[in-house]
Amino acid sequence: MTLSVIGAGLGRTGTLSLKFALEQLGLGRCYHMMEVFGLAAAPGQWTRAADGEVMDWDEVFTGFNATVDWPACDFYRELMERYPQAKVILSVRDPQAWYESTQATIFRSHDGAPPEWLEMFEKLIVRNKFNGDLHTRDHVIGVYERHNDEVRRTVPAEKLLEYRPGDGWEPLCAFLGVPVPDAPYPKTNSTEEFQARVAARAAQ
Repeated sequence: MTLSVIGAGLGRTGTLSLKFALEQLGLGRCYHMMEVFGLAAAPGQWTRAADGEVMDWDEVFTGFNATVDWPACDFYRELMERYPQAKVILSVRDPQAWYESTQATIFRSHDGAPPEWLEMFEKLIVRNKFNGDLHTRDHVIGVYERHNDEVRRTVPAEKLLEYRPGDGWEPLCAFLGVPVPDAPYPKTNSTEEFQARVAARAAQ
């Protein structure tokens, strides 16, 4: 199995809706941070990747045809090398709105998360991506904007779609060469939905 789509956008840029959209378009199962909670080997795999270990990407993505969101978005270059035919989607949103969303969700408390997941998060995102600071506005937005600029410079233009929440089916389907579905574009994982899910997990 090989990846046909590599999501290079950071979390809280509509990635869960994009995951469901790609699956609805028939691209097969799409990897997302939510998958990591359900795959026993995944937190350890991504912790090793964060530590610089050379990964067997075919093993990591067994059963998947696409990926979006963390943890894979930070390895888009390695994944492009392994899957050269894959197309790359850079999901983006207004930097200030993105920052506010992270502070209310993924950079907030992770009560109830498994210890192995927390180790992965600490190494991959807190240490490697944000240099230990998830909350200083200018720093966090700077990391976000540098990541996006790097993707734009790195990925050949013909292989890259820059995609914003609200763009809908048309640009996505045109990029992937598939018909536009006769169904609404998925919309999920709002801040309220995210917080409710975290609260439910912490209460278990």
